Amino acid sequence: MRRKPLPTAWRCTPLNAVSSRHRTEPAGLPVRVYVSHTLGASSWRGENGLFICSGPYTHSAPVLAGVFGTSSLELIDMPILLRYTVSDHCTTAVKASPSVYEALMATASNPSFESFIADLQVRIRSALRSHYTDSRATERGVPADFFDRVFAAAPLSVFVPARFGGRGQRVHECLALLETCSYESLPLALTMGINGALFLQPVSKFAGEHVQRQVFDRFINHKALGGLMITEPEFGSDALQMRTSFRETDEGYRVRGTKHWGGLTGHAEFWLLTARGQTPRGNLERSISFFVWDKSLQGIEVEEYYDSLGLYMIPYGRNRIDTVIPHERRLAPRTGGVRMLLDLLHRSRLQFPGMAMGFLKRLLDEALEHTRTRAVGGRPLLEYDQVQDRLAELQATYTTCSAMCAYTTQVAGVENDCSAEALPANALKSVITDMMQSAAQSVLQLIGAQGYRLDRIVGRSVVDSRPFQIFEGSNDILYHQISEAVLKSMEKVTERNLYRFLRGFELTSRAAPYCKSALDVSIDPSLPQRKMVELGRALGRIISLHMVVSLGDRGYRRDLIDNCSMMLQREINTLLTSFSDQSRPAVVEDYEAESSWLSFVAGV
Repeated sequence: MRRKPLPTAWRCTPLNAVSSRHRTEPAGLPVRVYVSHTLGASSWRGENGLFICSGPYTHSAPVLAGVFGTSSLELIDMPILLRYTVSDHCTTAVKASPSVYEALMATASNPSFESFIADLQVRIRSALRSHYTDSRATERGVPADFFDRVFAAAPLSVFVPARFGGRGQRVHECLALLETCSYESLPLALTMGINGALFLQPVSKFAGEHVQRQVFDRFINHKALGGLMITEPEFGSDALQMRTSFRETDEGYRVRGTKHWGGLTGHAEFWLLTARGQTPRGNLERSISFFVWDKSLQGIEVEEYYDSLGLYMIPYGRNRIDTVIPHERRLAPRTGGVRMLLDLLHRSRLQFPGMAMGFLKRLLDEALEHTRTRAVGGRPLLEYDQVQDRLAELQATYTTCSAMCAYTTQVAGVENDCSAEALPANALKSVITDMMQSAAQSVLQLIGAQGYRLDRIVGRSVVDSRPFQIFEGSNDILYHQISEAVLKSMEKVTERNLYRFLRGFELTSRAAPYCKSALDVSIDPSLPQRKMVELGRALGRIISLHMVVSLGDRGYRRDLIDNCSMMLQREINTLLTSFSDQSRPAVVEDYEAESSWLSFVAGV
């Protein structure tokens, strides 16, 4: 892709084109130079100007090509080039007057979002190419300097308020960051999501000003990482019953308990710890409190690292907690602790489409590339009807996720209270993570044996996407909650007909007419649990279809909207057919008696 050409005033002059006796002041202009040590060039500094070059250095052209995809300065966007330059990874530079230099420095320190994302993509690809190749991705953890290279672009600044040096917490920037990362690496995107949605956003909303200043300085200037500890060995989905407790002392709050499955176990510098207050009688309060812990406080011991099935980049394990946290490190809810927890979780679930977006696009691109170039029976796979159906379904997930991202930008800002957004949050999280796993399975089926390897992104995508259906609310539970919310709303308006209600409901009104015949049923409010889950699956996709149609209303590509609508209608109709089936098979617990097939083979 051609990038904007460099303005004439910014074109480079080779360093060795200037005689060494003039290096202190070429053409009468003081200079400042940043040159990568890996190029074997001597540093050259002045006071006011800027003179750096790619020139004819032996290694500069290959390095440029590896990082930017081209060694031609004419094809490299200037802000990206400059940010790469001033972060001490320079392979190119410019000669400029002091006024131009100041303008360039301002661009480097506060780039446009387009340049920010492009720069991040450059760094991620460079780090993956040099430090985290496909073969290295089969091992747990990451090289020590992998995150250093990626975080040189300050990606988490999108989650930090502008007054603390961040980019201002714009939702579309947060989602685009997650999309950019997940296209290259789903575990990397999850790492960003853990830090952003589960730590930085709640800190920015509920922590005191002094605590925020301390925390955000570490993240912006020192590449710190953070996470959230909620889950306990005996309390996963039932998090409100957690046993981790705290009591107040003169020094602060003493927090004790056990947490596990916190992403970045043993690696994060900061944690949001959740606990329940201990009453004078030794009982635990119902409300949940949050505390900001950092390594200097000590008192968190990793008892075991888990051999997780996927997401090898991210360490998980079990942590023993016995620590004292200063009084000011307790988050201050604007209402109750449970509502603060719901606000955090719902906002995080609403941002899942950001992590899914790049992941689904990468799978779609991998599938299209393979089916175009792979010939079977003398013709490309792409020409086969079954393959077309798989690809159309995969592309529909891309369009659905796009619609979800557009919706999230309207509701998930930290200035909003998301505690009451359970229905859309649960629908987006459950539907898009089901689509992620389905897409991974489908692309693996298309690519076949070539993809069934951990050192192939398609193979890793199957195990890496699977836990997304489990953490932050198991999808079966979320589907049940979706049905509960809709049935409760139907009861409030004394409506039993599903179509009539959904036609007038704000999250489904644009989708209901597409499925009128299947939805024209009377709903019994006392549905068995299995039917609540089945209905929730259908409702989640109806809500998704509503978002897709709404995106089409805003001018999104009509062919993609139409194809996606057909695919979602097909899935909704299938789910509603299953929902209408009244059979209720049950497990036979003592199944082994008289069930051996060998007993029914003649002559045995």
